[in-house]
Amino acid sequence: MTDSIMSKAATMEIPINSNGDTGTLPEDDSLEQDLQQVMVSGPNLNETSIVSGGYGGTAEGIIPTSSIKGSNMHHSSSSSSMAADDATRGVAVEKLETMKKWGLNTYKCTKQMISERFGRGSRTVDLELEAQIEVLRDTKKKYENVLRLARALTNHFYNMVQTQHALGDTFADLSQKSPELRDEFGYNAETQKLLCKNGETLLGAVNFFVSSINTLVNKTMDDTLMTIKMYENARLEFDAYRSDLEELSLGPRDAVAMARIDAAQEQYQVQKDKYEHLRSDVIIKLKFLEENKVKVMHKQLLLFHNAISAYFAGNQQQLEQTLKQFNIKLRPPGADKPSWLEEQ
Repeated sequence: MTDSIMSKAATMEIPINSNGDTGTLPEDDSLEQDLQQVMVSGPNLNETSIVSGGYGGTAEGIIPTSSIKGSNMHHSSSSSSMAADDATRGVAVEKLETMKKWGLNTYKCTKQMISERFGRGSRTVDLELEAQIEVLRDTKKKYENVLRLARALTNHFYNMVQTQHALGDTFADLSQKSPELRDEFGYNAETQKLLCKNGETLLGAVNFFVSSINTLVNKTMDDTLMTIKMYENARLEFDAYRSDLEELSLGPRDAVAMARIDAAQEQYQVQKDKYEHLRSDVIIKLKFLEENKVKVMHKQLLLFHNAISAYFAGNQQQLEQTLKQFNIKLRPPGADKPSWLEEQ
């Protein structure tokens, strides 16, 4: 009986695969750990009762239920671990495929861009659309210059108004302290205060002009130029895949080559649809931008002209009427708000 038990114990300690060769097991750490756990969680000879009746006789083995339960729990945990490993591998494979597609696309686009720069590759050209895009870029540069000069004017004029305000206060103080020149200082104090008031009114108009130009240049035009940038990238990708398809079409026509041509044709169609969609978006945005630019600039240029003319003509009533015409509200005196310059 002792020999039989030892023989079974020795047999249980030898891991054997389907071929009976222990050296050809797969190098999988999780599988090796599972096999070791199965061996450990097997029947314990000290807790198992074995009755042997000899060869051909009856034999009975009593195995504690706790050992069986532990084994089942281990298999459940092992299955969950394997499922998690599979999910991780799936994510890794997906990321690898994404990187592979990105690398291939970058290579094709870089190759196309270099070919165009050296005059060896052809590119899709929409002469009318590209002329409109060039006009927009030139217009944006000129409007940026207008915006820069208008801000400089606001800065200088704000400093002048502040100087007039200080000068008026000084004249008023001297009028009180110099009886012999009271009237003369008084006249000048009133004049400077009036100029200061009209200057603040003009600053309100110029500030509104600057704010509107800034919105047009740095928001509306920038939004259209962003779409144009996406369109130009799509054009480059479209030409890259078009050139790739043309090269494959000139090659052999065996089964492997035809499969590659079909795949290239599919990618070409995807890029063509993307290019045409963005081209349509650019045309629409350029149209609306032009309409919006004319409408905004017509209003702002009229405001700027009327306000400047009224101020330097000394027509306070016309200056105030100009602000009412364009619904411009000045901050009340003494309000704790930033100055017109600080708002920029």
